[in-house]
Amino acid sequence: MEIDTPIPLVHRTQIPHTSATILCCNCGAEIDGTTSAGALCNDCVKVTVDISEGIQREATIHTCRDCERWLQPPHQWITAAPESRELLALCLRKLRALSKVRIIDASFIWTEPHSKRIKVKITLQQEAFEGTILQQTFEVEYIVASQQCPDCAKSFTANTWRAVVQVRQKVPHKRTFLYLEQLILKHSAHKDTINIKETKDGLDFFYSQRNHAEKFVDFLTSVAPVRTKKSQELISMDIHTSTKSYKFTFSVELVPICKDDLVCLPIKLAKQAGNIAPLTLCYRVGTSINLLDPNTLQTSDISTPIYWRSPFNGLADVRDLVEFVVMDIEPTGVQKGRFLLAEATVARASDLGNNENTYFTRTHLGGVLNPGDSVMGYHLTGTNFNNPQFEALEESNAHSSTIPDVILVKKHYERKKKKSRNWRLKRMNKDEGEMLPRKQDQTRMDEDYEQFLRDVEEDEELRSTMALYKAQQIKKDKDRMEGVETASAAETEETEGDDVPKINMEELLDEFEGLDVDDDQ
Repeated sequence: MEIDTPIPLVHRTQIPHTSATILCCNCGAEIDGTTSAGALCNDCVKVTVDISEGIQREATIHTCRDCERWLQPPHQWITAAPESRELLALCLRKLRALSKVRIIDASFIWTEPHSKRIKVKITLQQEAFEGTILQQTFEVEYIVASQQCPDCAKSFTANTWRAVVQVRQKVPHKRTFLYLEQLILKHSAHKDTINIKETKDGLDFFYSQRNHAEKFVDFLTSVAPVRTKKSQELISMDIHTSTKSYKFTFSVELVPICKDDLVCLPIKLAKQAGNIAPLTLCYRVGTSINLLDPNTLQTSDISTPIYWRSPFNGLADVRDLVEFVVMDIEPTGVQKGRFLLAEATVARASDLGNNENTYFTRTHLGGVLNPGDSVMGYHLTGTNFNNPQFEALEESNAHSSTIPDVILVKKHYERKKKKSRNWRLKRMNKDEGEMLPRKQDQTRMDEDYEQFLRDVEEDEELRSTMALYKAQQIKKDKDRMEGVETASAAETEETEGDDVPKINMEELLDEFEGLDVDDDQ
């Protein structure tokens, strides 16, 4: 039988295993059939699948024109600057179905400020099919609509306040309120007010909530000696739920004693306050009344509860000051802080050339006065005071002989009537009421403000508690010649003396634009 010859075995090469490929059902491109979902290639997935479906491309957001706040539904109003993170978060919350996808990035697209449009570019990421993650970028346009917030609506509507703080001081000038106004502006204590109304003896601060008024009363108590009273008035009541609505009134009365006032203490109170002389000067008013005896430089503090336990008025105020000229002055060497005791001989400025009457007195201004200087003081000789404390002092055997002829208060500087200053103060927006002040009242208010500005320049301790700003440089007309400007500056230097106190530029703050304050110089 025939035997077939053996056939040699041929070693087969291992053919690499390849994945199964299929064609895209849309464009026919070869794709991996084991990993592709929906039989679509990557390009077709990007074209046909929309992960942002259901997310609106347009929305409306509301803003208040007056306070520039934004409405966060349902009833909250928030403060957000243009193109800020807070505004971006508010815009994203306005979009429905955005919580179902993953947000990769969001940013603002610049638009014209007056277009009332805000555009936001949003990048999303979501799994389109199993194992396929898709990322998509789209734009959303927001329409900015105006809507008045409830707080601004109350401020423009009469009788919508819930609480009022009535600040009063029974003095013939406004210097204390001018200083209190600067403290309020520095600490932004007026930010919750809906209206500020100026009255005859003070100011009224209106609030929409009771706790805002109580917060303001606490601020006044911390900066000035005051006495407060509270009252409430029932506005409405629901008999079914026993819900009542009240209006609250807080009466705040400031002490009627101001800086540089002449004060005559009751003799009993003077003995309790460190046995100080009854006839004193008020050199500072903070949370208590700080008094100074110009004969001995002894100081004493009258706290608020002690004063209101037995209140008294000042003997004379700054309107009663008389100008004197220093003929001779000799320091005694006794010094206490910024006060230096000295013995001075002065004469009334109006008596120079008419008579030779001079007065000998002791003063606390030995560090700033020189012979020939002008000084303001109280002339007690021949003056009648309708004050029970001063009458008791004159009848006292122990203190009647200690009453001086003259009490000097502060140095007097020759100034221009209209001085251009390199600094300025901020003023609050106040409602003057239905009737504007009369011409003589307006003149008196301008004089009080000018005197307050001079006190700020002269008293370094006073201006350290306030915020002073650099005055805006007024643009000069281009038609003016430079020589004319130089001449006017030279005239200013000749008019005012070299010893007139001035404020350094290092003490001034840069100018800013506020919403609730006015510029005034």
